[in-house]
Amino acid sequence: MHHPFKKPVRALRLIVNPSLKELREMAQSEEKITRYGSASFITRVRSRSAKNTFLLDGDYLGVDQRGIPLEKEKEMASKVLEYLKTRELICLDRQMGQHPRFSFNCRLYITKECARIPFMWRNMLFQPDPAKQEPDLVSIFVPEWPERIIFVHPEAGVTYILGTDYFGEVKKSFLRMALYFWKKRGGIGFHAGSKVLRVRTAKGILEDIGFIMFGLSGTGKTTLTIHDHGLQGEERVIIRQDDMVMMDDKGYCCGTENGFYIKTEGLDQSQKVLYDAATSPNAILENVKVLDDGTVLFDNSELTSNGRGVILRSEVTGTDDRIDLDKANKIIFITRRDDIIPPVAKLNAEQAAAYFMLGESIETSAGDPTRAGESKREVGTNPFIIGSESEEGNRLLQILKKNPDMECYLLNTGSVGMGGVKPGKKISIKVSTGIMKHLARGTIKWGYDPDWGYQIPLEVPEMDISEYNPVSYFSEVEYHERVSKLRRERIRWLAKYRGLKEEIIQTIL
Repeated sequence: MHHPFKKPVRALRLIVNPSLKELREMAQSEEKITRYGSASFITRVRSRSAKNTFLLDGDYLGVDQRGIPLEKEKEMASKVLEYLKTRELICLDRQMGQHPRFSFNCRLYITKECARIPFMWRNMLFQPDPAKQEPDLVSIFVPEWPERIIFVHPEAGVTYILGTDYFGEVKKSFLRMALYFWKKRGGIGFHAGSKVLRVRTAKGILEDIGFIMFGLSGTGKTTLTIHDHGLQGEERVIIRQDDMVMMDDKGYCCGTENGFYIKTEGLDQSQKVLYDAATSPNAILENVKVLDDGTVLFDNSELTSNGRGVILRSEVTGTDDRIDLDKANKIIFITRRDDIIPPVAKLNAEQAAAYFMLGESIETSAGDPTRAGESKREVGTNPFIIGSESEEGNRLLQILKKNPDMECYLLNTGSVGMGGVKPGKKISIKVSTGIMKHLARGTIKWGYDPDWGYQIPLEVPEMDISEYNPVSYFSEVEYHERVSKLRRERIRWLAKYRGLKEEIIQTIL
């Protein structure tokens, strides 16, 4: 894939494909060793720089994306490439995806002083195919650059990451590009985890039910992705992916990564699966408080409330050797709201496309720590879309119409009834994971919600779902005021996206 923007990178010295051990040695001066023998690092920048991220200006630029002119890109790129000729650079190749139809050769160039970033990234992806010499996707990372700016040239498959040393930028740079190339091939990529629930269904048959779970950082996506749902014996969970999947028009989901990049805030033994992987000698911690004797304080947020860890997928209990999902039988849009959204709602195809476009939640420390707790929307709960957002919603609708066996749900991991006439009720992890188990089994009894037109649960085995009926927490007048306000917000949001199919918008009216 040759493109005029893809210029060769020259360096004073190029360190090509160093081993994990060599990378750790190069990063030693920045490392603090934990009592588990794992590496921990502290970065200067502690979250993604979304406001400093730009895509090449052009017809394909979406509504929510910021553009940068080609001339500016060329000028910046040539300055960076000149500078790199005087530096020692690490060049690391990894492969994303393992499916014949979905795999990309990814190449990272980064100044040697920041060896901890390739050290972490090496564990996220797979060994590259030795037959593939040329990279499909390239990221050029210069943490010490005086200006903080990230710019993407989609057609060339190149990203420049300048003036930040946050690991999440390199991980997402390659995933962002892969989403774009997959979309061009007719698929649709999702910011979603994936898993299989092997359950005995209402029909008495042991079946594998594939789930994908959408959610913004901090809404519980990882927690729900790796949870065992209390399944035992012949019933079990098989975890596939935590962050991004690429779906084709039949609902097959290709996996992307070999590691998980988890939030560690408040991690303890009650979240055994994550805790065990995060306390392995192979984990790599970032911006987590570690005392001089190596004690790790996951509940300490002095450094940031966005502490992170790179963990190996193979060290997460419940994974197998596959990263792909044969079919997304159940699609879950996780939201975190506090008043009138029920713990679960069943959506038809048009509603699902609308809730995908709404991508509703509340802001967390992982996204924007200064606005934590505020209402937030992000199409597809995916801040990494390149191109028309409407096209994504329309394509999802098309796939769901073609595959009527795929069911979609809105899952609220927040609370119901906050601000009402009696105290609201928190929706616990146990409630959310129990609901998912019964979605897999097909044992929930549904009724119709007259305000939103979706279906709401009337009976869920093993729980009293009536405690979570939002209507019972408000006076009739107050409830309808809240419904009207949310409806106005949603209509205003969807109106931004020109070209979105009318039947998607109609479901909210």
